[in-house]
Amino acid sequence: MQTGFAFTRFADRLTSVAELSSDDLELLARMPSAIRHFSSHDEIRRRGEHASECCLLLQGYTCWKDADHSAGQITSIHVPGDVPDLYTTLSPRVDARLCALGPAVVAFVPHAFFRDLGAQSERMAHALSLLALADIACLRNWLVILGSCESLARAAHLICEITVRLRAVGLARDDRFPSPFTQSDLAAICGISPVHANRTIQDLRRKGLLQWQSRMITITDWPGLVRLAGFKPDYLRLRQPVLQPEPRSSEPQSNGAEMPFSAL
Repeated sequence: MQTGFAFTRFADRLTSVAELSSDDLELLARMPSAIRHFSSHDEIRRRGEHASECCLLLQGYTCWKDADHSAGQITSIHVPGDVPDLYTTLSPRVDARLCALGPAVVAFVPHAFFRDLGAQSERMAHALSLLALADIACLRNWLVILGSCESLARAAHLICEITVRLRAVGLARDDRFPSPFTQSDLAAICGISPVHANRTIQDLRRKGLLQWQSRMITITDWPGLVRLAGFKPDYLRLRQPVLQPEPRSSEPQSNGAEMPFSAL
């Protein structure tokens, strides 16, 4: 199979939720795309527009924002390999704002390709359905977290989830990855004030659970972070959830999300 930049992460994402053959993955080699670069907080999708393409995230992070919320409430975050607006292949109207969190690279792929992909391979159709179901499950789970957890557990859970999702597509090596958040972003996700968000990250640091230096997050106590968050990854629908951290090497490694991100 060709391993072009435009779909390698997507292949990783699909195989994280479904067993696919080499023939299935070879179908991705014919994927047409137009690649665009976005700056931090650029709007990728506008609420109310009718999409004819899906956004395949190649680098960086994106988020859905509620346009009606005065603080720009962030409702979900996406990592490389995700297709945040996959649902538009069924219903093309965009119902929120899709924005970049930090610099991002996005491939715009026609809806027709995803429809053809599902028609040519039953396993691919199943994998695409699982991706859509995983997005719904993530949103449902986050609603529970917002309603039942204190801010410290919310932040810990969010970081646990992002770490596992990055691991699933071959990123977050050594449990180290670019921060997807500014202080305001974290506040908008967790439903707290920016000042409270800053204090929350300081608490996680003081507990020795993570380091947040420059633009990088390094998890230093994965079991402790999981316990604090009460994190259980079943809702992510991964075939092999990665809960144990990878062995740390003495040399820092690139995690594939090459572009810098704002940190607190």
